[in-house]
Formats: sequence, C-alpha cells, structure tokens
Amino acid sequence: MKLENSKFVDKFTMFAAKFGNQIHLRSLRDAFATVMPLYILAGLAVLLNNTAFKWIFSGDTLAQVQYWGITIANATLNISGLIIAAVIGYSLAVNREFENPIAAAMISLASLVVMMPNTVEVVPDGAEKAVSVSGILPFANIGTGAMFAGIIIALLSTELFIKVSRIKKLKVNLGDSVPPAVGKSFNVLIPVIIVLSVFAVGSALLFNLTGMNLINLITTFIQEPLRHIGTGLWGCIILYSLGNMLWLFGVHQSIIYSSILEPLLIINITENIAAFNAGEAIPNIINVSQVTTFGLIGGSGSTICLLIATFLVGRNAATRNVAKLAAAPGIFNINEPVIFGYPIVYNIAMAIPFVLVPSLGILISYIATSIGFISPCVSLVPWTTPPLVSAFLATAGDWRAVVVQALVIVIGVLIYIPFVKINDKVLAKQAEN
Repeated sequence: MKLENSKFVDKFTMFAAKFGNQIHLRSLRDAFATVMPLYILAGLAVLLNNTAFKWIFSGDTLAQVQYWGITIANATLNISGLIIAAVIGYSLAVNREFENPIAAAMISLASLVVMMPNTVEVVPDGAEKAVSVSGILPFANIGTGAMFAGIIIALLSTELFIKVSRIKKLKVNLGDSVPPAVGKSFNVLIPVIIVLSVFAVGSALLFNLTGMNLINLITTFIQEPLRHIGTGLWGCIILYSLGNMLWLFGVHQSIIYSSILEPLLIINITENIAAFNAGEAIPNIINVSQVTTFGLIGGSGSTICLLIATFLVGRNAATRNVAKLAAAPGIFNINEPVIFGYPIVYNIAMAIPFVLVPSLGILISYIATSIGFISPCVSLVPWTTPPLVSAFLATAGDWRAVVVQALVIVIGVLIYIPFVKINDKVLAKQAEN
C-alpha cells in the first residue's frame, strides 16, 4: 500500500511540476505573486474596517475612519481587473524573452479597456432607478468581476503583440541617434496599432451584432445559468466549489459566490432570525452563516487547515514562512497571503484539498444540523469572526457547534497533510530545473 501511495505521489508530483512550468501558467503565477502585496494590504484594510474599527468607533466617526479602508479597497480589489491584465502582459513578455515587456503590459491594459462597454447602467446615490451613463469605467467592470476577462485578454493580446512585433518589416527603426526609450517605442508602433485595432474590431462586432460586451458575455453565459441552481445542499456545495475553483485560476471567488449564492443565503439567514425571534421552527439549514462558519474556516479553501498542516509536516522553508505570515490574518479568515504566497493560485498540488475541505465542512455541518446534533445558524456573524467563536455565535450559543467546527478543522488538516507533502516535492523538483 505504501509503495502504491509512493508511486501516486511521484507521478502526481511529476505531472504537477510539468503542468506548473507551462509558460502561460507560470506567467499567471508570476503575475499574481507580483500583485500579492496589494491583496495583503486589502485584506488588512478589510480586517480593520470590520473588526478593530467597529470595536473602537461608532456612528459618524466610524464611517469617517472606515473611509481609509474603502480607499484601500478602491486602489486594490476594485481595480484588480486592470492591474492583473497589465501585470500578466508584462510577466508573459518576460517569460517569452520579449525585449519590451512594458509595451506588452500597456497593450494588455488597453486591450481590456477596449472590450469594456461605452455606456453603463448606474444607480445615483439616493435614487431607485438606474440611468445610462457614458464615459466611465465602474468598479464593477474593472474590479474582481473583470479579472477573468483581464486574464484572457492579457494572454491573447500579449501573444499576438509579441508575434506581430517580431515581424521585422513592421518595425520602425529610427537608428542609434535617438534615445533608447524612443527607439523601442517606435519599434512597436505598428504592432500596437494592429493589436489594439484587432481587439477594437472585436469589441465593435460584439456590440453591433449582439448588443453585448465581454462583461455581459461572462455574466450571461457563466453567471446567470449558475444562478438558477438552488441553494439546497448540493446546489450550495456545487456553487461554492466552483467559486473556490476560480481561485485556482487567480479569479476571485466572489464572481460566483457574492453575485449568485450569497444573496440567496442572506435571505435564508434573515428568515431564520425572524423564526428564531418568533419562537418558530428554523426553516433553513443552508444559509450565509452556516456556509461561512463551516466552509470558510481561515478563508476560502478553509486554509486554516492548510496552515496547521504546513506547521505539522511542511518542510519547504518558503511555504513555512508564508504560513507564519498568514497565521494572524488567517485567524480572521483573511487568506490572501496563502492564496498568492503559498501559492494556491495555479498550484495543482493544492487543488483537491482547497475545493474538497470546504465542501466537507458544509456537508458535515448540514448533517449535524439535520439530525438535531447542533442548532441551526440563527445569527448573521461577520465573516471575519475567528473560528470556534463564529460557530458559537452563529448558533446562538450552542457549544456543540464549536465541537463540530473543531472536528471539521481536524478532518481538514488530515486531508491537507498529504498534499502539503506533494507540494514540497513539487517545489523541490521545480527548484532543480
């Protein structure tokens, strides 16, 4: 049995190492590692806005202090689509050994904006109806909702830009008498015109033939079909797992979770609160507090389990250092250091436990609730509430829920342990290349 397990680990390690070294995936991994400080800062701002500031301040003072965190979010998460497009373009150009990676970053960013709608629907402050506005790029189109589009456009535009730029007949050579920056700029003048024009034609055709844009397509053909899946046990697990799978590709899981699943889960918890206050039977086992309490332990992927597993069996110095850095924010379910530093993004060795552990947490808590072992969640607790405390508060003080959450953590650690070992071997293998 040990021999078979060893063969599986070795084969899985070789496949993961080869898969991880694929140039596009390597470029994506490099890009997300580059922007990691922004997400760490965003996580810190969210933590302070939702915990410490609320403990210290209230009323207008709280709103004024939280303005700091809001501006941080605007400068990081809310423009993450633009940021990641530019950094991916740069990283892919570097890995392709292209002589002008800054130009690749520029064309990636410009190509993404070209695909954006010229007119958007917005709701003015204090109004009830949306109005059409032109000449703006709303955060909804350039933030986390545009990350998937940013990745696709950056890869396509950079590859096309590099191929066109390497056609000698398209280069404008001004000679050695001009400054190097000017010379590089004119060398890619025609390729820039060609690539951006191609994407502009695509955007125009998309709008004129279908009345849609890239963001509309993602919403219509990815988000909306998923919206019809119910919030029963298996519908919730499927949607939540799909959301976590997006993280594996560097896309924020909020594209699925926040826009599709969470609103319905919030309705469920409000019904539970009303029933609890009225002394009636609690109607919904699946709700937002149940999912976050048992399926978001330490953040997406229940990565508190990964941190514990890393401290127990991890041997790679880099991942252990990331685990030390991520421990404090992880207690408050903020795990950007783990997502982008460990990393989880484009790390096939971590894919299975990252998706499986949260699903098991939801399933175990559902079963425990349905058989009456623990009380249903009847309180809307902030997602930044630390583990064990969150279970106690969400169930209105049921200590058995704390036991179940602790059991979920133990099971999660046991699941993560073999994959931590695999990841260590993958990193060692990649270091040899």
